[in-house]
Amino acid sequence: MDETTENGLRKVINGKIKVYYDGYWIKCYEAPVDNLSAKKSLIQSLTRRLFNHMEHGINIPGKLLDDVRSSYEAEQDPRKKRVKGAMLAGALFNRAADIFTHLVDLEACGVEILPDNDLMHTCGLCLQEALEFGKLVKHRNGDEGIDELWGEPFKAFIMSVDDFYESRYIKIAMTMKNIEQVSAYMIKCIKNDPRFSGLNPFILEYAHAAHRKCETLRTDDDIFDVWTDFVVAGEDITGYTEKHNTPIESISLLDSIMVKHILKEGVRLIAFITRARTPMSKSTEIYFGECERYKNQLL
Repeated sequence: MDETTENGLRKVINGKIKVYYDGYWIKCYEAPVDNLSAKKSLIQSLTRRLFNHMEHGINIPGKLLDDVRSSYEAEQDPRKKRVKGAMLAGALFNRAADIFTHLVDLEACGVEILPDNDLMHTCGLCLQEALEFGKLVKHRNGDEGIDELWGEPFKAFIMSVDDFYESRYIKIAMTMKNIEQVSAYMIKCIKNDPRFSGLNPFILEYAHAAHRKCETLRTDDDIFDVWTDFVVAGEDITGYTEKHNTPIESISLLDSIMVKHILKEGVRLIAFITRARTPMSKSTEIYFGECERYKNQLL
């Protein structure tokens, strides 16, 4: 990490334009022209990504907003109310997307859409309310909701496209740091285990591949190699065969199974973080707790 380098600095590295944030050089892209059409595409993309990472059953069509709100308000059971609140968040997001889509269509027909338009205001209110109810939604791993993913479509609505792109680079730097934290814990867990002494380079390579994946857009020509390298690097860890040519009398077979479980969960967590391109603090904390329990059993 170069503490003298200013955040936001751009530089060509290995033929690619990179931007520097908080110790990381991140691949950057030219933002599209800032207009309603660009915002529509961006919000639609962010909304699809959001539902892809969240728990099942919450992608409720916007036309059902009133129905799901009534069901949520009438629900008395706390656990069921959480689920219905999650469904309400999904309906609010889709209502906002419906409004924005039609506004862009009107603009394409020559109708001028001003920022203070009533429908623009309603769209913003739907996104803002969805952000609040989004706190009830869990990631597909069941640990947390990743508030950042719920906030991104709203930020894309209120910010310029250029500013939104820049904010994502900051978040990607935080994501890269989270990936390094998890991979470091994986290495720490097998540090004194002779059966897994050759695994460290594979974990470091997986972290490197994860960095490349979270900085690369799906529309980038490099994505085919980047995604392939990332998947294979993870398989190198989960498919690793431990060594049996060193004395392991003090280590039971159960311990070996536990190590493999910890490694598999670490690979899985890094995959979640990388695909979401945002830190997952609660999931990381839970994983660290599992690692500590493993180490304590070896004492």
